[in-house]
Amino acid sequence: MPENRNISDNMRRMLAEKYELRRNLYKALCRDPELPSDMREQHRNKLSKLPRSSTFTRARNQCIFTDRPRAVYEFFRFSPIVFRELASWGAWTGVKKACW
Repeated sequence: MPENRNISDNMRRMLAEKYELRRNLYKALCRDPELPSDMREQHRNKLSKLPRSSTFTRARNQCIFTDRPRAVYEFFRFSPIVFRELASWGAWTGVKKACW
């Protein structure tokens, strides 16, 4: 099950990258007050016909090892629990357990 979530999340991210430029263009044209209302409506319809999963809000930040959705370091894409385990195993150079 976790592997499927990672695959679907990756597919959402790829789809969002693919449609990002088009989605931003349609949004900007919908908000432009200088355009006639029928043209804005056309662009709003085009925006609604884009795939739902093509927006970045659908992509969920999850740990790539455990699929934990909360407390995920966005840069590394894994949870503090996994980060701590990897650091204690010495899998990362320059990272060590703090002692105080």
